[in-house]
Amino acid sequence: MRIHLINPNTSRAMTDKIAVTAREVAGPDVAVVATCPEPGAGPAAVESHTDEAWAALVVAQQVACAEAGDGGPADGYVIACFGDPGLDAARELTAGPVIGIAEAAMHVATLSGRTFAVVTTLSRTLGRAHDLVRRYGFEDACVALYAADVPVLELEDAGSAARERIAELCERAVRDDGADTVVLGCAGMTDLCADLTKRTGVPVIDGVAAAVGLVSGMVHMNVGTSKRDEYAPPPRRPGERR
Repeated sequence: MRIHLINPNTSRAMTDKIAVTAREVAGPDVAVVATCPEPGAGPAAVESHTDEAWAALVVAQQVACAEAGDGGPADGYVIACFGDPGLDAARELTAGPVIGIAEAAMHVATLSGRTFAVVTTLSRTLGRAHDLVRRYGFEDACVALYAADVPVLELEDAGSAARERIAELCERAVRDDGADTVVLGCAGMTDLCADLTKRTGVPVIDGVAAAVGLVSGMVHMNVGTSKRDEYAPPPRRPGERR
């Protein structure tokens, strides 16, 4: 089995970190290929609606290229950005399962507890997180959404105050909001998961690990993306280039 993990920002360091988590979770029969766009070919970080639109294009391009590649399409895809950019477009382009890390983390959180909170990066991304909570049907389960007000790329600096701020918000969600679980709202937080679980005393869910587990499970179950209607391949019109 081959899972293609797509980080739509241009940080190679973040992509490598995400890949470590993915490979730790993947079974011995699973190969993880982790890619990101070259600098200038995608957003440096996904921190706005404009970044999100660019990231969606990157995701669609990378899935389309993988599907047409010499090695054949991947068995499944993971979108390693908490806004789940390009998710619907990616599902049109492949018959394999495609899962975004926000979708995966929220599902796993509700399997682990009755309620969850989300702790993400910047406050300007909270609107998108609210939208995804509603889209995925978790309005009753999500008891709080917090922003640590740290830029995504600051998560790469182990000496910054970002990690402590994230930890404090996770503790607050458990103490003040009664969250049974906490969802980390950025792929760049993937390496914090184990420590935060110990510190809070509740399961802290990393979407990268959750998505890899769900995709590999779906592949083993022989469950892909339905091609019946909405996620059928996009129509090709005369003169159009894709």
